[in-house]
Amino acid sequence: MLACTNVISCNSSSLPIKSPKPIVSIQTQNPKPKFRFLRSLPQTTSKSMVFLKSPIMRFQRSSCQICRSTLNTQNSDKDPVLEGEADEKEGRDWTTSILLFVLWGSVLYYVFNLAPNQTPSIDLYFLKKLLYLNGDDGFRMNQVLVSLWYIMGLWPLVYSMLLVPTGRSSQSKIAVWPFLILSFFGGAYALLPYFVLWRPPPPCVEDRELKQWPLNFLDSKLMAGISLAAGVGLFLYAGLATGDWNEFYLYLKSSRFIHIMSLDFTLLSAFAPFWVYNDMTARKWDDKGTWVLPLSLVPFLGPALYLVLRPSLSERPDSLRPLSSKQD
Repeated sequence: MLACTNVISCNSSSLPIKSPKPIVSIQTQNPKPKFRFLRSLPQTTSKSMVFLKSPIMRFQRSSCQICRSTLNTQNSDKDPVLEGEADEKEGRDWTTSILLFVLWGSVLYYVFNLAPNQTPSIDLYFLKKLLYLNGDDGFRMNQVLVSLWYIMGLWPLVYSMLLVPTGRSSQSKIAVWPFLILSFFGGAYALLPYFVLWRPPPPCVEDRELKQWPLNFLDSKLMAGISLAAGVGLFLYAGLATGDWNEFYLYLKSSRFIHIMSLDFTLLSAFAPFWVYNDMTARKWDDKGTWVLPLSLVPFLGPALYLVLRPSLSERPDSLRPLSSKQD
């Protein structure tokens, strides 16, 4: 005999029942009842609400809700929804994650064991100069090195704008913000583990989140414009230093500090086009903004330009928004 159906309410003040009468559980003598069509039900139950054994998606403003009816524990393991989720987990393709993990391990091995380290004392001196720990001693820092140092400080901000919220994972409990914070110190070496664990699609965004920190900051056109302007200025500063490029090349071959930082810049530039495309598709802008995608191949400037041109989440009601907001 079919057990009573349990109804789970998700942040709903009341169920959509026209009659004020209480919900009466429906039972039948058929050991294997089939509720395929509502017209097959008896007329006496036409005013009562029947919850089928399937997920019911309910949306309210500023929230995404999933209401699911359940049967007794004996039949819960046969729920098609649970079976579908189990099949998705079992059928997940781990090839990309494994390759990214191998890449991360190989990069770390290269950094700690194979990268050149001929000038450790000079590396320490450069680091203190860039952090303003040494006073003005008359030594002029290489302009290319200075530009690269400040661009590496802007890269985590650009990645934060790309990964929040469209780079978040709804299929995993791994949060993105710890990796973004660590990227300000470790760059791509700190972001690669999240790339390994990332599982799309991104969760929906509530209306109130758009007006709160950090989305109101990361989705701001002002911050995107500041990042692009700063990047253009730093590239011009490095490009005009024609005599410093040869010196920077010598540093690159002997200094571990500069070598690792240059490798970090290369990795961030290589992964940026993918996250630009991911953000573009999540915002439903891939039909109009495809011409920006080739520009994202330009290191830093391309992704920064995309952040300026992309539509904000509030302007695209069909992207990462609850259904009720889309209808409004």
